[in-house]
Amino acid sequence: MRLGIRLLLGVFLIAGLSAWFVLSIFSKEVKPGVRQGMEVALVDTANLLAEFAAEDLAAGRIERGRLAEAVARYRTRQVRASIWGLTKARMDFQVYVTDGAGIVRYDSEGAAVGRDYSRWTDVGRTLQGAYGARATRMDPADPRTSAMYVGAPVLRDGRVLGVLTVISPTASVQPYARRSEHRIRSAGLVLLGASLFIGAVLTWWLTRDVARLRSYARTAGSGGRTPLPALGSPELRELGEALESMRTRLDGRAYVERYVHTLTHEMKSPLSAIRGAAELLREPLPEADRARFADNVLEQARRMRALVDRMLALAELQHRQGLHNPAQVDLRDLAERAAAARRPQAEARGLGLRVVGEGAAPVRGEAFLLEQAVGNLVDNALSFAPAGSQVVLAVERRPGSVRITVRDAGPGLPDFALDKVFTPFFSLARPDGATRGTGLGLCFVREIAELHGGSAALVNAPGGGALATLALPATSAPGTAGD
Repeated sequence: MRLGIRLLLGVFLIAGLSAWFVLSIFSKEVKPGVRQGMEVALVDTANLLAEFAAEDLAAGRIERGRLAEAVARYRTRQVRASIWGLTKARMDFQVYVTDGAGIVRYDSEGAAVGRDYSRWTDVGRTLQGAYGARATRMDPADPRTSAMYVGAPVLRDGRVLGVLTVISPTASVQPYARRSEHRIRSAGLVLLGASLFIGAVLTWWLTRDVARLRSYARTAGSGGRTPLPALGSPELRELGEALESMRTRLDGRAYVERYVHTLTHEMKSPLSAIRGAAELLREPLPEADRARFADNVLEQARRMRALVDRMLALAELQHRQGLHNPAQVDLRDLAERAAAARRPQAEARGLGLRVVGEGAAPVRGEAFLLEQAVGNLVDNALSFAPAGSQVVLAVERRPGSVRITVRDAGPGLPDFALDKVFTPFFSLARPDGATRGTGLGLCFVREIAELHGGSAALVNAPGGGALATLALPATSAPGTAGD
């Protein structure tokens, strides 16, 4: 199971269990709480009515006294009360009064007069001086007819004359209990939904940084160039910095091992040539031979110096994770400068060198590196172009990108070299027999292209020759100053 799902389930489970526990307690307390409030009101009502009933019960006229008249008028009253959003439209109280023996002397419904209620809790306990109350179904088969019976003693001169019981159907308060329970459950669902939302946001916030760190680690592990992403969590930021430090150290170690091996291999040939020339120079030689061998030593030394310089520049470039102070650069102007700097060399070899394309071609990057990349492509084309031919630089702006192509009329690439031309130290023999290059120029071009978010390619051109391409993202507003 993914980390994000685990976090989400964990947060939701904790919040859900907490909400369920609280809501369960509330739900269980709603109905008892409503009934308790109802019973408190009935106690006050019963004791108040008992004061009205005392004189009539003592005089033996309870069934036609003031209490009976008041209850009769009460039952005919019209009421329409809005209570917390619910409407009460009828009277629910019932009253009966018993004498000191528990015999019913008055019943607001007129059905229980003469019955012995002394065994009922509300009457029997009240006659004994205790608090008497009970909850009984009016219809034993129907739970909806449950009613609360609360008795109060009818007192006269400190003597208990009887009991007045007030009856209220629990159904009269059920709507309020159901509404409260419904509101609690609705609030619970909102709480669970809010918990799920908060859990999702928290999970997204945490896993976003984890996903960024994972993507960074994968790119770094595959040798790609990527900066350490911005991480919101301090702990993950520290982890990212530790990974970046480890990556730098491992990359540096692997890079040194790989390039020391390659450099050693590449220097064997010039060192052998220098050693051979030095051994011959120790012998008596004609002046012409001595000068030729001395020139050979100088040429091989120059080649070794160029190799070391290129390797140092390439190493610095490969360890970069981004551009330094990028600005807007016009690739057309850059191509013109690169061509102008190499035109004397081209003319000395009988080659033409021209730039085609119209309009500005703006990109965002480092002008020095981009000029080096274009210059390397031109140098490569001039090395393979036959005398009397032309090398053409074409600058073309396409939707979202700018492309520079360099085409020569040389022999093109052999099949075995098509996928190796950007490999460090890979070099092909020049058609005119000139010394091979270092094999780092095209590798340098590819690193610069990728650092700028672009790409480089070298393929055989239709009709002969080679076609080198440098493609870079175009800026959206030509002429706008860069950062």
